Amino acid sequence: MKKTFIIALLMAIPSCGLWAQKKDFSYKIYGQVRNDIYFNSRQNNESVDGALLSYPKGKDIDPYGKDINAVSNLNFYNMHSRLGVDVTGPSLWGWNTSAKIEFDFRGNSTNLGIVRMRHAYFQAAKNGFSILAGQTWHPLMNTVTTELMNLNVGAPFQLLLRTPQLHFQYQDKLLKVRAAMVWQAQVASMGPGNVRSREYLRNSKIPELFASIDIHNETSTFGVAAHFMSLMPETKTELGYKTTSRINGLTLEAHGRYQKDLFMIAAKTILNQNFNHANTLGGYGVSSVDPKTGVKKYAPLRMSQSWVNVMYGKKWRGGIFAGYLKNFGASKNVAELVGVGTNVDQIAAVSGEITYNLPGWKFGLEYNINTAWYGTPNEKGRVKNTYHVTNHRVLFAALFMF
Repeated sequence: MKKTFIIALLMAIPSCGLWAQKKDFSYKIYGQVRNDIYFNSRQNNESVDGALLSYPKGKDIDPYGKDINAVSNLNFYNMHSRLGVDVTGPSLWGWNTSAKIEFDFRGNSTNLGIVRMRHAYFQAAKNGFSILAGQTWHPLMNTVTTELMNLNVGAPFQLLLRTPQLHFQYQDKLLKVRAAMVWQAQVASMGPGNVRSREYLRNSKIPELFASIDIHNETSTFGVAAHFMSLMPETKTELGYKTTSRINGLTLEAHGRYQKDLFMIAAKTILNQNFNHANTLGGYGVSSVDPKTGVKKYAPLRMSQSWVNVMYGKKWRGGIFAGYLKNFGASKNVAELVGVGTNVDQIAAVSGEITYNLPGWKFGLEYNINTAWYGTPNEKGRVKNTYHVTNHRVLFAALFMF
């Protein structure tokens, strides 16, 4: 099935010139071929064969007292290549219409044949208003983002996620207001037993809710955003009783960006409650259990994450990135912790990069140092008695973009 889809996609590409002849439609094909070589001094929490780096793994001590995770690794990864089409269509009741569909060919060491949908949406715009329906970047991610060569775009300090959504926006010369209803698809929230599933949101019947407001001009943008999510982790208790208990999370964000000529600086800070499906840390715990029915009540863990990114240059472009994440635990006593990084107290990372940019080409070198503090959660989920581990990462990337 996957091979048939790939063949059909490739056969469709040469016919794109014929598509442009269709009345009131125009098409633009784009994409990239990318190769990455990266070295890590330690084993890490990561995905896509390490292409999406998060933070170093904690110690795993063998019977001789040696740390199993203190092993370096090297990888050559060339499957983060992509192909997309931008479409402009005919007017719909006076609204300008457009669409995007984009795939990448991301595989891994066990499955080299993965074709993954990155973006698939249509959009209508008129007089500063726009409506978007489909899958694209999570709206809490793309308020302001980094300009890093690294594929993780700064995760776990920066959110990284694409989701189905219904997105509304109004923008004029000074103001941008957005609201969205968001669903989960490629990555879902953690639930009981640290199992990811979209069922927790489906049973909740409430989509993720997002709103933001920005003040902007030609060089600057500053704004705030809020995100609410309500999940239903269980429909049946361990004692066999029906339950509709929810875990609610409110995530708040503030961001800013300034760019003029060759200089850019951007920053973001987030207070995250149970937002563990966006390549970052987060979760919740059980705050009480009814002894008769087994019905549980929950409380979210609170994670603070911030980053700053400074870039300068054009043909030769360099920059630095710094990120910090802190686990503040829950506001009440909790047990049975669920999520990502519930035994991590804090993470800090600094990276520097230099890229050489030509029409259609980019070559880059990056060095990143990332330290995580592990420990034992106390009764409120705050991590105590910590120790730290550090990973050094060197990345070289070459891209051909068309």
